[in-house]
Amino acid sequence: MDRFASSDFAELLHASGRRRTPQRELILSILEETDEHLDAEQILNRARRHLPDLNLTTVYRTLEVLQSMGIVAQRYFARDHGREYYEAAVKREHYHFTCLGCGEIIELHTPRIRQAQQELMQTLGLVISHACVCFEGYCADCAPPSEPIHVD
Repeated sequence: MDRFASSDFAELLHASGRRRTPQRELILSILEETDEHLDAEQILNRARRHLPDLNLTTVYRTLEVLQSMGIVAQRYFARDHGREYYEAAVKREHYHFTCLGCGEIIELHTPRIRQAQQELMQTLGLVISHACVCFEGYCADCAPPSEPIHVD
């Protein structure tokens, strides 16, 4: 995964009238250094290893600031949008599959979503800036055995 350069981060903060704080730097580094999808409490637990007095309110406020700057992306992995997850926004566009059995989240990369966006923009005149696509089902380990497919 690409990392957000510290100097770029400082410039973005300055340009938006915000200060560079240890909390902002730490939360961004936690998200950049993992391939996991973390919720705010998981971010807090990791951050407290370095800043023991950090609280959940500060984590949420920091995530909101980083989101507004386009540095962090918020994701949902279930239809009910019951839990928010966060990841660094420097990743290339991707989609997510959530296993209903074990809860594993798998990142997917496919050109077909981009193709669908292009088709919709051309045929309907839409201007699509972002696609949010989540797939749910069962991973190979959790899927029930299927009947063999017979081709005549």
